[in-house]
Amino acid sequence: MIHDSSFTSSKALKFGTIAFRQSLNLQSSFKLALRQIHMENNHKSDSRGALIVLEGLDRSGKTSQSSRLLSYLEGLSHSVESWRFPDRNTGVGQMISSYLANESQLDDHTIHLLFSANRWEKRSLMESKLRSGTTLIVDRYSFSGVAFSSAKGLDIEWCKAPEIGLLAPDLVLYLDIPPEKAAERGGYGGERYEQLEFQRKVAHSYQILRDASWKTVDAGLPLDDVEKQLREMVLDCVTTCQKGKVLSKLWST
Repeated sequence: MIHDSSFTSSKALKFGTIAFRQSLNLQSSFKLALRQIHMENNHKSDSRGALIVLEGLDRSGKTSQSSRLLSYLEGLSHSVESWRFPDRNTGVGQMISSYLANESQLDDHTIHLLFSANRWEKRSLMESKLRSGTTLIVDRYSFSGVAFSSAKGLDIEWCKAPEIGLLAPDLVLYLDIPPEKAAERGGYGGERYEQLEFQRKVAHSYQILRDASWKTVDAGLPLDDVEKQLREMVLDCVTTCQKGKVLSKLWST
């Protein structure tokens, strides 16, 4: 059989052209797929845990509600931890614990800076936990430090200064209760700051510190009723942070 070389070459060229176009199409599809994966990964990397802080006067129910919220979110299969300030397990925290138990005496400025240092001790771990997707339920934070120290007569702006740069909460749940009602609850008076007149001053300082991140709940209601209100607020906040809310710093302008 006699082969027509020009025909064979033409056929090969046509085949090569088709193959090349298919290759380009495959490369284009592959690049598009990679881009979509990258976008999805970026979206996932923006997802994080929520920083939720409970604040209020002594005996307002913060510790009880923190425990209940922890159980609630765990029941919904969220990664969540309960924290508390001061953290008395650190070296600084042990000094604070001794002071609060009236076992030592410190200048008001000194103890304020120790409280702040105790929060800075945990700052890196806090950010790492949040970015890994773990929600933190925190019993007291910088607002307590400023409220209590300013209630002693220290300048409120001075009190805020060492807290600037800590992570800003996504939600502050203020458990509102009259100081007189809190004083009627069991265990009141066991620590240095549990004095009625002083707690009135703390309540006033809290009013000055409130901002848009705060939600106020009547802590005089039954525990179950308070928890029901907190659950809705907390779940909404957690969902927002999972969608990629940016972490911000406390009192930064």
